[in-house]
Amino acid sequence: MRKLAFLAAAIALAGCAGSSDIVYRPADQKLPLHIKRIAVRPFANKTQQFGLEEKITLKVIDEFLKNGEYTVSPESAAQGVVVGEISHYILTPIQYDVNLVPTVYKLNVIAGVRLLDREQNRYLWEEPALQVTKMYSAATLPGGLTEEQAREALWEILAKDVMLRTVSGFGSVSSTSQKRLPGNQDRLPAGAVNPNP
Repeated sequence: MRKLAFLAAAIALAGCAGSSDIVYRPADQKLPLHIKRIAVRPFANKTQQFGLEEKITLKVIDEFLKNGEYTVSPESAAQGVVVGEISHYILTPIQYDVNLVPTVYKLNVIAGVRLLDREQNRYLWEEPALQVTKMYSAATLPGGLTEEQAREALWEILAKDVMLRTVSGFGSVSSTSQKRLPGNQDRLPAGAVNPNP
């Protein structure tokens, strides 16, 4: 009898494996129902660049207002609070002309963001290293951008990622590995060589 039950289970399992109609669709992981209003605490700026925190904070607020699923309110009236900090701002010239003047730049920004449930006084999610990168031509070239214009494009992407992470749930955004972050070479095991110097 046991062999017959095992055989039936094996046949059913094999039948499922052969079908291409089976698709894994995890359930949306939404915020708890008591969170109706969200506040965005001004981002902290741990970089040497002045004024980044104000621009990204305003962009994140704008993204929540555009989405409209949650009401944006002051922190004292909100049940959920987006807390973030800009940890890295790296501008690197990656291409030069014959006179060694930079013509193409790579701008890389890394931010840590988390959502605080004020009622439970705990963080619901955390993305410790959201990374956005923009490669752009110098402003002196046709179609080129200034550093400020490249930054604005990055803020759009980062703000959208924060909003999607909050509204669409877990797995919609993922952080960069801590080992790949600039300045974290000391976290590698002793004797290990950094694969991404």
